[in-house]
Amino acid sequence: MGQVTRRRGRRSRALLAVVAAAVLGVAGCDAGGGDSPAAKRPRPSPTTVWDTSPESVAAVGDSITRGFDACAVLTDCPEVSWATGSSEEVDSLAVRLLGRAQAAERSWNYAVTGARMADLPGQMERAVRRGPELVAVMAGANDACRETTSAMTPVAEFRADFEEAMRSLRTALPRTQVYVASVPDLKRLWSQGRTSALGKQVWKLGICPSMLGDADALDAAATLRRETVRHRVEDYNEVLEEVCAKDRRCRFDGGAVYAYRFGTDELSQWDWFHPSVGGQAELAEIAYRTVTAKRP
Repeated sequence: MGQVTRRRGRRSRALLAVVAAAVLGVAGCDAGGGDSPAAKRPRPSPTTVWDTSPESVAAVGDSITRGFDACAVLTDCPEVSWATGSSEEVDSLAVRLLGRAQAAERSWNYAVTGARMADLPGQMERAVRRGPELVAVMAGANDACRETTSAMTPVAEFRADFEEAMRSLRTALPRTQVYVASVPDLKRLWSQGRTSALGKQVWKLGICPSMLGDADALDAAATLRRETVRHRVEDYNEVLEEVCAKDRRCRFDGGAVYAYRFGTDELSQWDWFHPSVGGQAELAEIAYRTVTAKRP
């Protein structure tokens, strides 16, 4: 009886060995995945289009990007620019991305105080010569800040000029990334700045008359004028978002600058309209957050 049991045990083990060999053969004979055509291989991850750490930055735009009135009255102060400035109080976008030493060598500011969107294609052409990996754009406030509301840049022209600037960039540098800041809420800036007697005196020198003219007037005509400017700014921001959305290497700030509620500490102590050093730092933070965001 004991011998029969041992023989049956040997036959069972032999049968299990045959079955196991057959299973391994079907699976490809390589438990580690080896060279078997049936082995599953990891799929390569798709190439990321947006680089969150570009190695050079060029800025284009208007007085805000030049740091106008942030350090002295009616004067550019590019060292505190949100985009490319060297100030430790601001920590500009370029400094945050590149580090202070590299930012000094690998960032360039082509913004011009008073520039409108029609000037952006020319600024972009100058920026292109540097071959930047990222171009930071903030333009449009001066298109709304005109002598009268009827003199504001028509939306269709604004769109055409922005599209031309983007084409100029893409023709020369198809892989360069673009960060686009929304136009600030000019009515919000008026409501904050009108609390300063000095600010209102500076406004009379010609700063954004369509919004800031007759700063204390609250009649129906003045209210309508300011609302007209505000709506035009919103139209401009819609254009910026739509044009940027057509370019896979362009990021719009989602309206973050427009929505930001600048307080009096973040406005110039001279004109109470342009960003102060503190306001420039907030713009730098918004830009850096947008550029470095992890998106699918």
